[in-house]
Amino acid sequence: MAGPTNLESEAWVREAVSRFEGPLLLYARRLLTDAESARDVVQDVFLRLCGQSRAEIDGHLAEWLFTVCRNRALDVLRKEHRMTRLQDEQVNRCLSPAPGPHDVAERHDLGARVLALLDTLPPNQREVIRLKFQNGFSYQEISRISGHSVSNVGYLIHAGIKTLRGRLFDGQPAEARA
Repeated sequence: MAGPTNLESEAWVREAVSRFEGPLLLYARRLLTDAESARDVVQDVFLRLCGQSRAEIDGHLAEWLFTVCRNRALDVLRKEHRMTRLQDEQVNRCLSPAPGPHDVAERHDLGARVLALLDTLPPNQREVIRLKFQNGFSYQEISRISGHSVSNVGYLIHAGIKTLRGRLFDGQPAEARA
């Protein structure tokens, strides 16, 4: 059986770019907080994809892309010797839209508080929570992307959410927590 043709490979890469460029840019921007560096990292991810065998990556393409993106972003951070925080403008763009104006305002306030509190968590908890809830990865996929064991991923997510919940509702009556 012959391997894929160049046209099939090009179509596969184009489809991957179309499907994953946005989520990878968001992920890289969260890690780097610099849009230009994030674009460079994502471009490098797709260049590396072009050099990979489809047969080796099929079935776990998203995981492979996010792992390579994470590793490249960490390389950039190591070179820069610094990590920066999200700017307010970036936080506001990341909030999900809500059905009505009242809900939009309420979700905006809550989302801003959660994102601000998320930045107070240790980096490993922030990362796994974002991979889980912003990108929809399973614990196993997060484990392979981050290098943490599956049980450690579960612990980090649990501990991070517990901390966020406690800080978010600190001093509020029980009925406000429901």
